[in-house]
Amino acid sequence: MANHKSAKNRIVRNNKRAVINGARRSRVRTFVKKVEAAVLSGNKEQAANAFKIAESEMMIAVRKGVFKMNTAARTISRLSKKVKAL
Repeated sequence: MANHKSAKNRIVRNNKRAVINGARRSRVRTFVKKVEAAVLSGNKEQAANAFKIAESEMMIAVRKGVFKMNTAARTISRLSKKVKAL
């Protein structure tokens, strides 16, 4: 258990950040799922629109430090390939 005041403050801060980062990660996953659902339905226009939004959300998450750049690039690349295959 933390004994110093600064260590206790870090515990509180880390817990707050964990909640925020979890929400951001969940939001990105939701948008990725929307792209995959549109691809499965075969609707190219809807898939392209969903991909554009998902890409933007993923890059925002990278800037905020939720995902690493290579993880985002890999995910975007795979989604892009699926959308283009329609």
